[in-house]
Amino acid sequence: MSNIVRDSDVIELDGPPVFNLGEKVKANRTVRNDGTYAGKEIGDILAKKGEVGYVVSIGTFLQQFYVYGVEFLETGHRVGMKCKELDSVDGDSGLDSRPLREGPPS
Repeated sequence: MSNIVRDSDVIELDGPPVFNLGEKVKANRTVRNDGTYAGKEIGDILAKKGEVGYVVSIGTFLQQFYVYGVEFLETGHRVGMKCKELDSVDGDSGLDSRPLREGPPS
């Protein structure tokens, strides 16, 4: 019925968010517009690898992932990013210490 492809079997929503509101983070990869960022062409760079920003919102996607709204200082872009696209600048975000449950929710 649906052609949605999930990144993995990990259900992040079973635990707390990895990053907190106001936390200083950096992009660990270059992020381009996939067509969901208004006012930019598809393929335009929204955040460069290593660019620093702050988590300004936390939402969810597909009842599986947290999506972190990050405001980047250099460009002023506010971009929705997954945990795997970000690294904490403030210190340990708890990424390695948080257990993630694999498989569909029971």
